[in-house]
Amino acid sequence: MNISFENPDKVNGLLTITVEEADFQDSVEKTLKDYRKKANIPGFRPGQAPMGLIKRQFGASVRYDAVNKFVGEQLYKYIQENNIQMLGEPMPSDKQETPADIEQPAPYTFVFDIAVAPELNITLDGRNKIDYYTIKADDKLINEQIEMYQGRAGKYEKAEVYDPAQNDLLKGDIRELDAEGNTKEGGITVEAAVLMPSYIKVEEQKNLFNDAKLGDIITFNPRKAYPEGTAEVSSLLKIEKDAVENLESDFSFQITEIQRFKKADLNEELFDQVFEKGTVKTEEEFRAKIAESLQPQLEANSDYKFMIDVRTYCEQKVGEITWPDALLKRIMLVNNKDKGEDFVEKNYAESIKQLEWHLIKEQLVKANDIKVEDADIKNAAKEMARMQFAQYGMSNVPEEYVDNYANELLKKREAVDNFVERAIDVKLAAALKSTVSLNNKEVTLEEFNEMMK
Repeated sequence: MNISFENPDKVNGLLTITVEEADFQDSVEKTLKDYRKKANIPGFRPGQAPMGLIKRQFGASVRYDAVNKFVGEQLYKYIQENNIQMLGEPMPSDKQETPADIEQPAPYTFVFDIAVAPELNITLDGRNKIDYYTIKADDKLINEQIEMYQGRAGKYEKAEVYDPAQNDLLKGDIRELDAEGNTKEGGITVEAAVLMPSYIKVEEQKNLFNDAKLGDIITFNPRKAYPEGTAEVSSLLKIEKDAVENLESDFSFQITEIQRFKKADLNEELFDQVFEKGTVKTEEEFRAKIAESLQPQLEANSDYKFMIDVRTYCEQKVGEITWPDALLKRIMLVNNKDKGEDFVEKNYAESIKQLEWHLIKEQLVKANDIKVEDADIKNAAKEMARMQFAQYGMSNVPEEYVDNYANELLKKREAVDNFVERAIDVKLAAALKSTVSLNNKEVTLEEFNEMMK
């Protein structure tokens, strides 16, 4: 066996493997003997069929498999031992004019095109200055969080008069009316229907409910109230969506209950619901605790923006890169056979941008000796679990529940891959923040979100 590798332009490699009979013959003989032991051929006892017959029946396919296995093993062994940074998979080269005929005796020659990663040399140290945006928990953000907690801990109370400014909820009985305004015989009837007039789309219909009291009967037209809201009308009247299209009738709505949402008071009862009981006694302490609880997520947002800026900085520092474009497009087309060449041409530039950052990031990870352990992956999963709990206002979830939910997330293969990348990013951001010179800038969350648009 002989292997040679040419790489004149540093990115388009040509790897040639010449295989001799001796390289794979032992494997062929062993496999054929195994076939003979297991073969059940009419006229012969199991395992007693002549080897010549076995070779005629299975020899060609066994030979083909053995050669391909040997070539594959040697190809990847050579690439690994010679530290060739290969992009994608080896591709049979069109420079090989005559394909190897494995049915004929060896030697066989195989030629592969190898896409080689361009040489990058990126280092970051204290001489490199990169912006870092620290997000402060200002009064506006804290007030929004307090409003959210009060809303989630609030409850509906009964009222006597409907107030549109309060987004009151009405319960009542709905009846379809005929042309004379009387209850239509056999018409649509819904008892204990729920309606929030503030969500009605048309002002004329919405205003019909203004200052309505318990027991009042309001005549309105659901189809006019929600001119494009088939789902709303269907839900309100408990009818199929198809029936909404031809619905023109007015309906009566007799109010049987008015419910008004009241936010929770800003007191110790709310403090205990949000944080561990007894840890917060005053509004001032509550605001301070909210600011403290927001800090990890705000820092995570800052680190995310920092890594975006690191990427931009590194790409500019690396400059223009030469890629094996034609070969990479071939590889991309093979990996997306069902999407065709148009897909490759449309998405190639973005794929190259992602590939460039991947190579840069690999160097940064290696330079900073970043290693990800199982505990780091678990922490990334727990971070995601806490974020999802927080979306529902659950900021004081017991560690046991966070841990159990994280374990469920880790059962999904694609999720694990994401957590590995997240763990790498967290460690790399921490390492780079202590390596480069940070140009610290303090911003509000509103200003930060504007930057991220």
